[in-house]
Amino acid sequence: MENILVSACLMGVPVRYNGKSLGLQPDDLVWLKQRFNLMTFCPEVSAGLPTPRAPAEIKGGEGADVLLGAARVQDNTGVDQTAAFVRGAEQALAFCRAHNIRYAILAEASPSCASSTIYNGRFSGEKIPGQGVTAALLRRHGICVASQHTISVIKAQPGCTE
Repeated sequence: MENILVSACLMGVPVRYNGKSLGLQPDDLVWLKQRFNLMTFCPEVSAGLPTPRAPAEIKGGEGADVLLGAARVQDNTGVDQTAAFVRGAEQALAFCRAHNIRYAILAEASPSCASSTIYNGRFSGEKIPGQGVTAALLRRHGICVASQHTISVIKAQPGCTE
């Protein structure tokens, strides 16, 4: 069975910034378990960030901009967390390479994992189009990235190009 990376928080592991978790829809989880070996990973925890931790948002762009050095990840106390988020993304990519992973389901709106929507960088609660640092790096290296809301992208495979 093929391996798939799933954000640890989507599998019920309490690793989010607030010490909580998220989940997958039960039907999606059943479908995934029938077709893949689910491998959980949290880029932020892998990079050494604690749980709980101050919420962070991307300022000045999105994940691809962070990777280019044109945007930063900052927490709501003003601390620049860019290095940790880039390190977590690199560790997620290394994990995918080590386990021959071609698909990832990552938590939407996260500054690491968002596949299509991030917060606006002002801690106002407003979401904007964009992707997180890990999602951007995985996509750059040909890994198909979906969120807990867009598992249909993986169901419509092969050749995920989003």
